[in-house]
Amino acid sequence: MERKAMIAWILLAAVVAILTYIRLAPSDVDRWHRPIEARESKTFEGGAIRVIDARPDTLTRVNEAATDLPRTQVLAGSVAEGRVTYVTRSRLMGFPDYTTVEQQGDTVKLYARLRFGRSDMGVNAARLERLVKAAQP
Repeated sequence: MERKAMIAWILLAAVVAILTYIRLAPSDVDRWHRPIEARESKTFEGGAIRVIDARPDTLTRVNEAATDLPRTQVLAGSVAEGRVTYVTRSRLMGFPDYTTVEQQGDTVKLYARLRFGRSDMGVNAARLERLVKAAQP
C-alpha cells in the first residue's frame, strides 16, 4: 500500500508541475507576434484564420472587442502599428491561446491558435467569429 501511495503522490506532483508550467510559461513575442501570411479564411484543428474586408476603423473595432474578452490581454503591438497580438487564457486550466489581428490596406486578417495540445475544440474559431462580428459597422 505504501508503494501505491508514493506513486500517487509522484503522479499528483507531476500533474501540478505541468499545470503550473502551462499557467506561468512566458510568451515569446517573436514567436507569436508575426505577420499573418494567409490569404484566405480557414479553420484547422488547433485554430482558425479569418480574412475580411476592412474599413479604416475595423482594426480599432476588433481591438476593442478583443480587449473586452474575458481573461485576454495584449501581448504585443497596437492599433497604431497595424498589428496586435493577444493572449486569452482558458478559465479553468489557464491554457493560453494567441490571437493576432492585423490590417493591411482594405483587409483585416485574424489568426487564432493554441499553444499547447492539438485540438482547441473550436474555441479559437468561435472567438474569431465574435471578433469578426464586432468588426461590422
